[in-house]
Amino acid sequence: MKKLHNLRIIIKLVVTTPLTTIALLMRNFIANFVRILGICKDFAGNRVNEHGNVPRCGVVPKFSDLEVIALGITAESFGFDSENLLFYRLHHECKEDLPNLISRRQFNARRKLTARLAEEIRKDVARAIDGPEDVFCIDSKPVKVCRNARAKRCTMGQDNPDAAPDWGYCASQGLHYYGYKLHVVCGILGVIHSFDMTAASVHDLHFLKDVRWEYHDCMMLGDKGYLCAEIQKNLFEAANITLEVPYRLNQKNWHPPTWAYKRFRKRIETIFSQLNDNLMMIRNYAKQSCGLFTRIAGKIAAMTFMQYVNFVNHHPIGRIKYSLI
Repeated sequence: MKKLHNLRIIIKLVVTTPLTTIALLMRNFIANFVRILGICKDFAGNRVNEHGNVPRCGVVPKFSDLEVIALGITAESFGFDSENLLFYRLHHECKEDLPNLISRRQFNARRKLTARLAEEIRKDVARAIDGPEDVFCIDSKPVKVCRNARAKRCTMGQDNPDAAPDWGYCASQGLHYYGYKLHVVCGILGVIHSFDMTAASVHDLHFLKDVRWEYHDCMMLGDKGYLCAEIQKNLFEAANITLEVPYRLNQKNWHPPTWAYKRFRKRIETIFSQLNDNLMMIRNYAKQSCGLFTRIAGKIAAMTFMQYVNFVNHHPIGRIKYSLI
């Protein structure tokens, strides 16, 4: 009888523990959704009205634009890469907490419409963490959309041929891939200030043409992919930007990179690792390029918001895994 009693206790624990864990996860999800929504309201300013919506004609949505942005950021922070699963659990477990919750189709459409507002808020949050920064790191990373064997059958980009993916090569990883390239400019603390997506075949130097219109009187730290004397001269003359790039071994006046350069360059490599591991950027379920760009922007916004939570709580901003506990 004692063994039977112990067996019943074990079965009860196995059955009830996952359900309890799931319930606690969704409670934590709602609590952090409210926290992120509060940050969005603090930085939205006069971009939205008193209801949290961008002023426009038509019916006023009950689920505001800021709530759409906060829901997307919270979902990315918690690793919900399946919107179908996310809305199933929200409708069945959190209906009382979100009485005005919209459908998954409406969320997808409005998330794309509010992408510009979300990016403006994210930039304000990044400036609140870094302040007037004058040293930046610049780099790019590959974003695959499918396996190489399936590239000919990939339909992404058919809705917009100008934003279609292409073949590219990543020298640091030594791989050919089909997709896009993410260009990032971050501060030395590890906060992303700006980013852009291009086809994989676009060289890194082309992104510097846009950088000179957004930055000035600062220093950029890049890898050997940005080595070009003409570009360095143009950046300095146009915007007083000093581009520091290590020399190749076969060039004259070669010298090893300084300790400070290696330390600051490590920041952007850590960011890419966190985007891949914690925010699962390597997973891609988008069917069209617009959806992919929106999801990439959402993951970067989620990282910035988690860094801001750590910043407010006086914790190391790079420990994003512990920010929403």
